[in-house]
Amino acid sequence: MSASQLVNTGVSPQPDEQMLAQGSRSRVRIVRRHSTGIMGCVLSLRMNDAAVATLGVLSGLVGVVPPGGLAAGLREIAAGGIVRRGEVLTWAGSTGDAAGAPSFFGDLTAWECSDSSFHLEDLVPVDVVIVDDAPVISGEGQRILLLHGVAFALEFSQRVYGLNPPSSVRCILGVNETNATFRFHQIRPGESWNVPDLDNYRLEMLVVIDIEPANGR
Repeated sequence: MSASQLVNTGVSPQPDEQMLAQGSRSRVRIVRRHSTGIMGCVLSLRMNDAAVATLGVLSGLVGVVPPGGLAAGLREIAAGGIVRRGEVLTWAGSTGDAAGAPSFFGDLTAWECSDSSFHLEDLVPVDVVIVDDAPVISGEGQRILLLHGVAFALEFSQRVYGLNPPSSVRCILGVNETNATFRFHQIRPGESWNVPDLDNYRLEMLVVIDIEPANGR
């Protein structure tokens, strides 16, 4: 399976939205426009081959829905929202020292990723067994975490759309046999938490979601 194949969204747009699917390294570009038709946002998904194979997204995102809907704990985090604190974005309930960022981190991007990171397996009902003092999540459990992670990212995007002034934000979802993490950072020139070629992450499934104002800011 090639990560350069087109991924079709398979989702019907709402009356106030326009969606565009465009393929590039398993990339989905979704253009959303407010009902006024003045402001829009672009949401892009990229994922490595392992994530493509697990989600089966080449047949459309319509089936990428967690069984039973998004976990209650994830809905609560999304509902809490995000805020701008100086030069960084944080969860509204973050206790991180935003005024001191980036602190001992290399840049603001690394600070935001550390501050925003949390484990999905703490909130999604999957079995985690301990083998030789290490957590192990089954293949099916990893698939469930990936489904919840992508659904959470789409829900989270609504909070990014509401930022004023607008910011471009990247979400990074990683799932492997021991854990699943979600983190975000503002997209800044010359800074990145992940390497560009997602297939370099051979031990986990990785999904990168970019949420950008249509004006390119």
